[in-house]
Amino acid sequence: MRTYQTIIAASELADHLDAPNWIVVDCGFSQNNPEQGRVDYEEMHIQGAVYAHLLEDLSGPVIPGVTGRNPLPDPAVFARTLSNWGIGPGVQVVTYDDSGGNFAARLWWMLRWLGHEAVAVLDGGLVAWLEADGATSEGWETRAAVEFRPQVRPELLASTAQVDAIRRDPAWRLIDVRPAERFRGEIEPKDPVAGHIPGSLNAPWRDNLDENGRLLPTSVLAPRFQALFGDTPPQRIIFSCGSGITACHSLLAMRYAGLGEAQLYVGSWSEWITDPGRAVAHF
Repeated sequence: MRTYQTIIAASELADHLDAPNWIVVDCGFSQNNPEQGRVDYEEMHIQGAVYAHLLEDLSGPVIPGVTGRNPLPDPAVFARTLSNWGIGPGVQVVTYDDSGGNFAARLWWMLRWLGHEAVAVLDGGLVAWLEADGATSEGWETRAAVEFRPQVRPELLASTAQVDAIRRDPAWRLIDVRPAERFRGEIEPKDPVAGHIPGSLNAPWRDNLDENGRLLPTSVLAPRFQALFGDTPPQRIIFSCGSGITACHSLLAMRYAGLGEAQLYVGSWSEWITDPGRAVAHF
């Protein structure tokens, strides 16, 4: 049976929506109003979908002065969450949001981090689903619990110490996917310090998308990433952002483009700046 491991089209999801071994997860979220995603889900969501809250389900406790804004939850805790959603062996997961796929990509990456490869992001998200006349529901939905057994892949993660060690090394690439004006330090709407990690390159995550919010074709994505990477192999590439969310979108795009799996610096900028002794660049 075919599994989807990067993206899936609305038409393909519609063909499997009633399959018992398929689970759809709504990851809608608003940074300005943390409850908006849940409200929107209860008003309308893809039929049968369960809901994942960025702060409650896809993030762990913030430790002031130590972690970034969205640290990972403990693997055992997150495994219980996945179990309660009905995700286990042999289940195809489809994630989606209404924000270009950035929150959906966080769950995509987290499932892969715990060893579940049958997960894909709905290309174009909720907009694409509605344009395809896909079935929707309202209210709160649940699925029968199963056992999710995590197989943690630590090689997908980069620590702050690792980032600090490699940021001057030309054999590595550290790529910041925040908007260019945030990377340059001209604005900073979320964190108390503006700028970027010295030695990092900027490749905004929204450049992965076309005007309709769908991933660009691999023929466009692959050369764009290859120009950034040069001869650097995937295992020596680290993606960062503000707090480990949008960087997942570029990890998704990279894998969709056939270029392998890089590492995620989960703490990203918001963790880097917890230590005032760490270097900061502006330009």
